Amino acid sequence: MWLIGWIFFGLVVGVIAKLLMPGRDPGGFFITIVIGIVGALLAGFIGRAIGWYDTNEGAGYIASILGAIILLALYRMVTGRKHVA
Repeated sequence: MWLIGWIFFGLVVGVIAKLLMPGRDPGGFFITIVIGIVGALLAGFIGRAIGWYDTNEGAGYIASILGAIILLALYRMVTGRKHVA
C-alpha cells in the first residue's frame, strides 16, 4: 500500500516539477510525470536512509520535488535536441 501512496505522491511531485521547469521536454508531459515519480521515490528513499528526515516530514516533500527537478534536468541534458547539419 505504501508503494501506491509513493506513486501517487510522485505523480503530484512530477506535475509540480513540470510547472517549476517550464519548457519543452523531449519525452512530453507523461514522461515528465514518470520522471517525477522516480525522483520522488529516489529522494524519499535516500533522504530517509541517510536520516535527514522521517516519513511525512516537510523536508521529505521538498527533497522529493528537488529530486524530480534534478532528474528532469538530467533527462533534458541527455535527450536534448540533436541538430542534423
